[in-house]
Amino acid sequence: MELGRIGIWTSALDRQPAAAVRDAVTEIEALGYGTLWVGEAARREAFANAALLLSASTRLVVATGIANIWVRDPMAMAAGQRTLSEGWGGRFLLGVGVSHDPLVSPRGHHYERPLQAMRAYLDAMDQAHYDAPALEAVPTVRVLAALGPRMLALAAERADGAHPYLVPPEHTHQARQILGPGSLLCPEVAVVLVADPDRARRIARAHLGTYLRLPNYRRSLARIGYGEDDLADAGSDRLVDAVVAWGPLEQATDRLRQHLEAGADHVAMQVLTEDRARLPLEEWRAIAGSNLFS
Repeated sequence: MELGRIGIWTSALDRQPAAAVRDAVTEIEALGYGTLWVGEAARREAFANAALLLSASTRLVVATGIANIWVRDPMAMAAGQRTLSEGWGGRFLLGVGVSHDPLVSPRGHHYERPLQAMRAYLDAMDQAHYDAPALEAVPTVRVLAALGPRMLALAAERADGAHPYLVPPEHTHQARQILGPGSLLCPEVAVVLVADPDRARRIARAHLGTYLRLPNYRRSLARIGYGEDDLADAGSDRLVDAVVAWGPLEQATDRLRQHLEAGADHVAMQVLTEDRARLPLEEWRAIAGSNLFS
């Protein structure tokens, strides 16, 4: 499976009609991106969405970042992965994660002991019966949403790698040390292609505010040295500058490169804009034309 060094992570496609999504995927593929990452929240269902994206492309890897273990049982997750991998020649990458309590409790589940829940879920996935064509010739690849050292260690043990979200390059370096050399490391990194610091940080904070209210992200950032002052509100300048690659094109892409130099195999970059409903095609084109792709 060829992910490429730089992929696109986006929720903006979920705000577009299917016809516009197909057109955008065609251009994303033509621009040279290797992987397209999509999440799962209160938008399109992850596997149906992956099928839509795969059907609009010919070589692009489509990855879930992530499929929530509380949305479907392990047998359904395993069957969905196998079906998509078979149907599109191994171009589907399953990113799977425990999500967060505020996203899980409304579904009627009790969120607790995420590490144990993930381990048990993977056990059940691996034991799930699948009465359909064998997939020996088609790869099935999975990565775990992993921030802390124990979930990263589980990703090395039970998956093909990890997909950390909202992390600075220091975390990528530490994650590589835990994963070892043989596991995929595919961090998500937010990008704001705006040169003015105040405007760029304002766009970044509009994105970060929600995440910094979630305990998993607060603990992750605290582990690598960010204090309560950094985590307050929508983040200090120090924190914003660490987790969001903002600035003119060269400055922003240099930050993406720092993750690659810290040990990432692939960076899933998420372009942020003031208008969340707008597809950031202009920014995707600019980054595709940068020296990251040379």
